[in-house]
Amino acid sequence: MALSVRILGLSSWAILIPQVLMATATAGVLYASVRRRFSAAAGLITMAVFALTPVAALMFRFNNPDALLALLMTVTVYCVLRAMENGRTKWLVWAGVAVGLAFLSKTLQAFLILPPLAVLYGVFAPVPVRRRFGQLGLSALAMVVSGGWWVAIVELWPASSRPYIGGSQNNSFLELTFGYNGLGRINGEETGSVGGGGGRGGGGGGQWGETGIDRMFNSEIGSQISWLLPAALIVLAAGVWLTWRAKRTDLARAAFLAWGSSLLMTAGVFSFMAGIFHQYYTVALVPYIAALIGMGVTVLWEERARWWAGATLALTVVATALWSYVLLGRAPDYLPWLRQAVLAAGVVAAVGLLLVARLGRQLALAAVGLGFAASLAGPLAYTLNTLNTGHQGSIVTAGPATAGGMGGGPGGGGRGGPGGMPPARATARRAAGDSPRPAAAGSRRSATSRARAGRARAAPVRRSRGSGRVRRPAWERASGAVAEAWAVCSTALPSTPRRRSCWRRTRTTTPGAPRPSARRTRPVTSSPPATR
Repeated sequence: MALSVRILGLSSWAILIPQVLMATATAGVLYASVRRRFSAAAGLITMAVFALTPVAALMFRFNNPDALLALLMTVTVYCVLRAMENGRTKWLVWAGVAVGLAFLSKTLQAFLILPPLAVLYGVFAPVPVRRRFGQLGLSALAMVVSGGWWVAIVELWPASSRPYIGGSQNNSFLELTFGYNGLGRINGEETGSVGGGGGRGGGGGGQWGETGIDRMFNSEIGSQISWLLPAALIVLAAGVWLTWRAKRTDLARAAFLAWGSSLLMTAGVFSFMAGIFHQYYTVALVPYIAALIGMGVTVLWEERARWWAGATLALTVVATALWSYVLLGRAPDYLPWLRQAVLAAGVVAAVGLLLVARLGRQLALAAVGLGFAASLAGPLAYTLNTLNTGHQGSIVTAGPATAGGMGGGPGGGGRGGPGGMPPARATARRAAGDSPRPAAAGSRRSATSRARAGRARAAPVRRSRGSGRVRRPAWERASGAVAEAWAVCSTALPSTPRRRSCWRRTRTTTPGAPRPSARRTRPVTSSPPATR
């Protein structure tokens, strides 16, 4: 961002254009990683889920380092999976470099996915055991160099001639890293913090919300990230079970374990950390969820001839529709008709997916399309609301205001007060007699009453400059674009089960062996016997 401002000057556009580029790069890395082992349709589904997650739409257009962290974590998983293909050291070294740079962006949060990825490579890599540990050591060295050079400069530079390390107690970056920004976030004992977190055992309440296994689904965080989280967990279990008996170096299983373990580790720490926690931290989970959805859905679709694959797809769709119904119910005044539509479409799509092996091509594609619509309608609506709403301040949230949670809008709202206002400020306004004015008869409700009720502002109808042509609202244009994208994606789906699924492909070359020539050769056939 600093480089962008130096080149383009200080402006909102110059600050936010790097964030948009990070979103594009993250989507590209996700597509490349998923398509490499599965299919182009899986990559497209992955990018769609990534783009339609509300917290991703929020943080990839906001001045915050979490977007860079999500990009670097995605690059790390991609490099590890590339190293799993042929055991090349360079990809594992690049993974260490990505983790080191992620440490410079948000310190110890970058290390959350290190344990599962290191175990994954140590167990399933296609090289001897001794070489695996040597490669992991080189990766760790690359991580220390790429992330430690700046730390060494700061710590070795005289404290009297450099800026003070903000947030630390004794002007030390290491103390800040392992204290306030490190273990303090886990146990809640943050020296200099404005407040503690929830109970250590789970289920406790505090300044930063309740902790526990259901934290990602509660009223404050659920609408940010959890729309497709149940579906990701279902397809993760199905993918691991389907590939469990494959050979040790199977890449499809490695992909499910890499993305799935990263999701479980990060979500587990977020759920039980008792220190400072904000809703937008969950943007780190978006790439993992998107990759699991793309891989799992396509694998189950290719295996749909088996009854359990269709049943799992149906369970995934109906669980997602039910959870979307619950999340949309937390903002009852925002598109109230969408709740029933999502639930009905999800149930009908689930019935169709149960019978997908007996349906023709058109009906099967209709069931799949209806399932995608039911699963993505809720996050799409919240994403469009996020894109149409300006955000200010340091703590922001995506989507409209929800009951019992923090609302959207400029600054993200607050906890417990009217319209997302902090309780103390709301109480002061009531004591001063500042109440909303009633709306005029025959007109819409006033803006103040809509804010107090947590309702989203209706999209205005704009007229193009220089003409009397009426411009459609953003959500209508986006829905048309989504419909066109689905028409393109539907052509990529196979109409009948393949004889050999793309994710079952095996590598015929050994590590270090030359690749076969791309030049085609004519098959050698025996000539027919001459007739007399």
